[in-house]
Amino acid sequence: MLAAGLAAGAALGSRPARAAEPPPLPGPGAPFDREALVAHARERARGPYVAPRTDDLPAAARELGRDAYAAIRTAPGRAVWEGEDPGWTLEPLPRGSIFTHPVQLFLVEGGQVRPLPYDRSRFQAEGLALPDLAPEAGHSGLRLRARIAGGDPAEIGVFQGASFFRLCAPGQALGVTARSLTLRPADARGEEFPLFRALYAERPEAGGPLVLHALVESESAVAALSFRIAPEARATICDVEAAIFARQPLDHVGLGGCQASYLFGPLDRRSVDDARSAVHATDGLAIANGSGEQIWRPVHNPDALQISAFVDANPRGFGLMQRARAFRDYEDDVQHWESRPSLWLEPQGDWGQGSVVLLEIPSDSEANENVLAYWRPKETLPKDGALRVAYRQHWGWDRPAPPPLARVAASRGGRGSAGSRRLFLVDFAGEALAGAGGLDLALSAAPGTITRQQLLPDPGAETPGTRARVAFELDPGSERASELRLQLRRGDRPVSETWLYRWTP
Repeated sequence: MLAAGLAAGAALGSRPARAAEPPPLPGPGAPFDREALVAHARERARGPYVAPRTDDLPAAARELGRDAYAAIRTAPGRAVWEGEDPGWTLEPLPRGSIFTHPVQLFLVEGGQVRPLPYDRSRFQAEGLALPDLAPEAGHSGLRLRARIAGGDPAEIGVFQGASFFRLCAPGQALGVTARSLTLRPADARGEEFPLFRALYAERPEAGGPLVLHALVESESAVAALSFRIAPEARATICDVEAAIFARQPLDHVGLGGCQASYLFGPLDRRSVDDARSAVHATDGLAIANGSGEQIWRPVHNPDALQISAFVDANPRGFGLMQRARAFRDYEDDVQHWESRPSLWLEPQGDWGQGSVVLLEIPSDSEANENVLAYWRPKETLPKDGALRVAYRQHWGWDRPAPPPLARVAASRGGRGSAGSRRLFLVDFAGEALAGAGGLDLALSAAPGTITRQQLLPDPGAETPGTRARVAFELDPGSERASELRLQLRRGDRPVSETWLYRWTP
């Protein structure tokens, strides 16, 4: 349930902090539950922001390159709960490279807090001298592994970097990144990146989910989040509860933020000299809006920043999806983009008015996560205000229980028949196409002109009538952008999801 209101009253059991010092974290031996962390976040938000120290990290650690840092491993037998049988292992991650700010790690066992101090012997890195930091120096985050169906522990997730985290289904590689809290992305005032300050991992029961709690902080806000992580055969389910407290008025908050890389694909290969067929960790934004419309918005790599807002009330779900699942879709023997997860988010309760926002940022590197989607509430959260929100994430091969509509299977674009015209090919697939009666095209461009359009059967369909292609040409004239909209219908009834795309030259 999403609710906003003024935070009032003193934090339970805490004294006011000194002006330049935040209240201490729930520490060794302290009783712990979610509401204790929420109370701490509320109290912390009443004081000024104090940035985490990074000057204790040696220059050699700060200057580690990406590959050198990635070569650091957990020493055999040193993962938390290794050799025990809760079905999970937890690996603290060292500070270094771009991960310089400290995150305090704690275990919660029997309802009490136990710190997890830094210990150099927990890590190994051939040819690299790891820093000998103080025990309270902290870590940069943690990695989670889970044992699925009695197998060896497999990587399920990483919480590391600002307030970012990544999960995946069994058999997948990490891909799309979620954000615990998003503040002012692509805003003229500059984006603010909240940081993990502490992570509390509850010891799981054998075969049960893992519950992780996080304290997140920035100049403008403090948040307490809880993550209940449960791997299943085809997806990892993560239930998120967040309590956000505003130090300053928050007029641009992003909830349920998710980001991923998109370099090129069949819809836009401009200036691409690459042997691979496509390079991306997501190929589109899916939305189930509050009125029930199912939307598919292919993403692309633009020449200039593109911001799209899909105005809505009480959305049913949205997420960055990876629909191209065959190796031949990418021809990448190293990255295997076909195995990257989709991330579908379902709000719990009513989220009110706002918009799903999509940012597409120009990029020349597949390492850049240049596509970002999030929910932006319409209302400003006032100074000293509080916001509670809950949602469920599905990290896996597809969204759960997709609607019985034909889906966009592929989108392609290229030079048209003459002048500045552009040719688009949009393929739909699904049993809904095989129903009785002919199909109608609901196709529009604003601005611009559709000069021709054609509905074609797909001769490669395994089941006759379950695939179709729409070919059309756009004449943009002198316009520099055009919003395209396409849906297959039978009379006044939709047969397919709605394909939306913003063309730019």
